[in-house]
Amino acid sequence: MIYRHTPVMLNEVIAYLKCEPGKCYVDCTIGGAGHSRAILDKILPDGLLIGIDQDSDAIENATHVLKPYAANTHLFHDNYINLPNILSQLNISRVDGIIADLGLSLHQIESSGRGFSFLRDEPLDMRMNAESEITAQDIVNNASAGHLEKVIREYGEERWARKIARHIVAVRAGGSIRTSRELAQIVYEAIPKRFVHKRKIHPATKVFMALRIAVNKELEVLDSFISDAVGFLNPGGRICFISFHSLEDRIVKRRFLDLEGKCTCPPDFPKCVCNSRKIARVLSRKVIRPTPAEIKINPMARSACLRVAEKLID
Repeated sequence: MIYRHTPVMLNEVIAYLKCEPGKCYVDCTIGGAGHSRAILDKILPDGLLIGIDQDSDAIENATHVLKPYAANTHLFHDNYINLPNILSQLNISRVDGIIADLGLSLHQIESSGRGFSFLRDEPLDMRMNAESEITAQDIVNNASAGHLEKVIREYGEERWARKIARHIVAVRAGGSIRTSRELAQIVYEAIPKRFVHKRKIHPATKVFMALRIAVNKELEVLDSFISDAVGFLNPGGRICFISFHSLEDRIVKRRFLDLEGKCTCPPDFPKCVCNSRKIARVLSRKVIRPTPAEIKINPMARSACLRVAEKLID
């Protein structure tokens, strides 16, 4: 299974990671292996790349694409939240760089058959790891109207979350909602028609994003991962996150600021008691975005946001 894949902001990622021969890097979301292959080209002959992905299709693809680099590569079918265990298995305590591209791959959208796209008629699954228990169909058909509204509003930032949730509950009373096309039509029906045509995106876009985030616990995993991941960097090592929506980018930005050790004490305190430490420095004061030329070649890159931090101390 070979992916059709174009890595996002490849030149920027390689430059910020300072890839050099003999160093060790982790690609937390190996996807189509585009970033990994470029990293390997820079770290040969004796560098090491650790590739992780919870989608077994991605690991199968990476095994093929990175075959010429097999001696310098370790691949793991796992969630990047388990990086500590993965490094322990390899007897590695520190690495020189970490990259996580948090977006869906083109394969997942077009060829996985898991209902990530509202433009296809596929089972309503949305699991990145096909071995996970909860699917989008489970949430859509079993969650209360209140819980559905919360998911759609908080993760999708959808204005019509309540109407959509109530319409889903009303429709499913007549039988389970099973496919991506069914759900897309239900969402379309729920939004007042005078607002549908004002949207620049498909009416179901935010709902599908919200369900995918909920199914895969994406924001919880990201939030808890960042501080731990920086702990596995050598001093001078760098970590890069590519996010594709505001909720992810907000988490990365906030956690990076925390790592800079800004005092969190109230301004009227006579002395600092929060004991904040400056563990890292943020290298991307302004979010880094793809160039117009890249977006023209790869339209999927248009909403990408890159943030980078460098570890200062152990």
